[in-house]
Amino acid sequence: MSEKKKIKINVDNEKEKNDAKVEAAIEKNCESSDNVEDISGAVTDDDAIKELEDKLNAKEEEAKETYDRLLRVSAEFENYKKRSAREMEDFRKFANQSLIKEMLSVVDNLELAIDSANEKQESHNSLKEGLDLTRKELLRVFEKFSVTPIESKGKLFDPTYHEAVMQEETDEYPENTIINEMQKGYLIHDRLLRPAMVVVVKPKKSV
Repeated sequence: MSEKKKIKINVDNEKEKNDAKVEAAIEKNCESSDNVEDISGAVTDDDAIKELEDKLNAKEEEAKETYDRLLRVSAEFENYKKRSAREMEDFRKFANQSLIKEMLSVVDNLELAIDSANEKQESHNSLKEGLDLTRKELLRVFEKFSVTPIESKGKLFDPTYHEAVMQEETDEYPENTIINEMQKGYLIHDRLLRPAMVVVVKPKKSV
């Protein structure tokens, strides 16, 4: 083999080696690029999942707030219905309060007339009986509307139901005992319609 052919073969071999190195480098770079794309794709997918999770959490929080508002509105509506029912019941029970209160003076005058007839011992039995029947009829009407007299005489003074117009000194009864009733008091259902005007015991002063 001549020297020229040897040189040519060596050059060709070197060229093939260099071409092989270049191809290996290109393949390596391609693999690196694929890895980058894979990583980039993975990062993009993670961001999308996180974004979806954030949106889901926001929707869940919004749904919870809406449910809480619904519960509050429902509770307020139930309270409103109960309050309205109580107000209607009170209106029904006390609608005639003003009229009945005005009629109490009629009962007062009838009772005074009956007491006066009893004291004079006159023979006006028919008049007395008529007045007494009228008073009883009025009281029957009052009872129909749940109007009841307050029992005061012999009871202890209670400012909720009694109004003291006089005090009488005596040691026969405990202090603050009601010994006389100047005007009868009345209740309508459990509400005070008119307080009783009473005379209250006051202990005698020691000399």
